[in-house]
Amino acid sequence: KLLDLLYEKNGQTLGQLCEHLEMTRQSATQHLGLLEDAQLITTVKRGREKLHFINPVPLHDVYMRWVRKFEMQRLTLLHDLKKELEGE
Repeated sequence: KLLDLLYEKNGQTLGQLCEHLEMTRQSATQHLGLLEDAQLITTVKRGREKLHFINPVPLHDVYMRWVRKFEMQRLTLLHDLKKELEGE
């Protein structure tokens, strides 16, 4: 849910994120800490605020390593089906 919220609007404070969560502020902080430890999010301090941002690099790595493989199979099948239906 936290990643989805940051996807909708990147760079939110803990307070902004908590407005959309059904958990305590302390629980949200713990979850954000886990995401930060996993390098899925990064934080930037601006004055007294701490803004949370999605880190796209590890997500892109997962896509390139795992997801893309499945897309290639699907796209190859669609391409082959198109050729067959068009009589090529």
